[in-house]
Amino acid sequence: MIVTTTSKSLRIETPHAFEPKLFSDSKEAVAYLETLYDEATAFLTLHFSNAATGQKPDARYRAFYPEIRVRTTSFATMDSRLSFGHVAKPGVYSTTITRPDLFHNYLVQQLEQVIKNHRVRVEVGPSTTPMPVHFAVANDETITVPQEGAMDYPLRDYFDVPDLTTTHDDIVNGLGYVHDDGSSPLAPFTAQRVDYSLARLSHYTATDPSHFQNHVLFTNYQFYVSEFEAYARQQLSDPKSGYTSFVSTGNVEITDPEAEIAPTTKTPQMPTYHLKRADGSGVTLVNIGVGPSNAKTATDHIAVLRPHAWLMVGHCAGLRNSQRLGDFVLAHAYLREDHVLDDDLPVWVPIPALAEIQTSLEDAVEEVTQLEGYELKRIMRTGTVATIDNRNWELRDQSGPVQRLSQSRAIALDMESATIAANGFRFRVPYGTLLCVSDKPLHGELKLPGMASDFYKSQVARHLLIGIRAMENLRELPIERIHSRKLRSFEETAFL
Repeated sequence: MIVTTTSKSLRIETPHAFEPKLFSDSKEAVAYLETLYDEATAFLTLHFSNAATGQKPDARYRAFYPEIRVRTTSFATMDSRLSFGHVAKPGVYSTTITRPDLFHNYLVQQLEQVIKNHRVRVEVGPSTTPMPVHFAVANDETITVPQEGAMDYPLRDYFDVPDLTTTHDDIVNGLGYVHDDGSSPLAPFTAQRVDYSLARLSHYTATDPSHFQNHVLFTNYQFYVSEFEAYARQQLSDPKSGYTSFVSTGNVEITDPEAEIAPTTKTPQMPTYHLKRADGSGVTLVNIGVGPSNAKTATDHIAVLRPHAWLMVGHCAGLRNSQRLGDFVLAHAYLREDHVLDDDLPVWVPIPALAEIQTSLEDAVEEVTQLEGYELKRIMRTGTVATIDNRNWELRDQSGPVQRLSQSRAIALDMESATIAANGFRFRVPYGTLLCVSDKPLHGELKLPGMASDFYKSQVARHLLIGIRAMENLRELPIERIHSRKLRSFEETAFL
């Protein structure tokens, strides 16, 4: 049934008016979220399809995101060992929700903790935030929303379009943020912010967000893609591996390790590949290319998927004379001169190393290289990684940059690692860095053709495997151990 209201200029039509409901079962709450969301998207999809193929609409069509609302009345102390699943003080907390199908397991888990910890029921119903038509039809491949001006009438006169006032990072960046209705945020992102990033991920990676796994590797070198595909095919040939399929760019998914993957006609900006498990605990590899801007863009959008960890496994410049091409660098600290996050996370904010990530990476290096203890020092150093925004920093006057690098005790330099770590810190996503030395510009070994040694080549071949092994180690840890309390600020959302 369509509920019709009247305005002075144009009547507004909305879907069936669902009533808010209270739930003490998280699965039932998420099922109702899915009902509300499906109703809203079906309504907008139907009317946009009619408008795109027929005459100009004679009404404005509007649907709303579903929302979750929680009311707490007690200061009762929660289990302080957990970094999520509770709020700090009594009040009303809310969040709009999109794609409850995609976030089903996450929502069930988060709501279950809130219900258990606060002994409250959660309210699920329609919000007052309109759903942009672009996001409502995003899952229908037969429909494309044209650019403004391509239709015979202004689209925004008849449908809601993305609104920057609800597409922001104010919750994760700020302190004391409240929604317009006075409620405090229950989750780190609004529904529009999530929808915006889901759309961007499809565009930049050429894979659907539904393929992304909970463990994400970033690299800046194409060689790792070939290694990742080879590893994926090996795992698919082993029925005991737990991996179910491999997804390449263009959403090409294979389950047969011998299946061919046709090359894509157009390479996306950030080619992405997924080695999947049924529960989403597989591994995703994103080739972000070179530069802090790409690193920020990728992590800005992947953050809304709430992965359990992301790691940088790329190339770097070794800054010590004792290092060799192919040596590994495990970052314990970061010198941030990337500048892309200065407005969101000032450079004076320390980015701590996370014990669980560091241990997992070091254990993986030992396992793959068969070296341990003092012997491991032959091929791996731990220390500060510097990240800069100037790829040709070697061409500048060396007195300034080199002095800063020496003062920081940096052992390696790249253009992505500190950005990825800092954005992990900002978005509360566990992060880490394991790099491979590809050149030593301060010592005459520039990145030029033919300079790579056999040792370097063999180390690069093992580097990706180490990153995968580290993720597999993390997969075995309880979620409360991976999501460290050190990433939580003074006022935090109940949802991770």
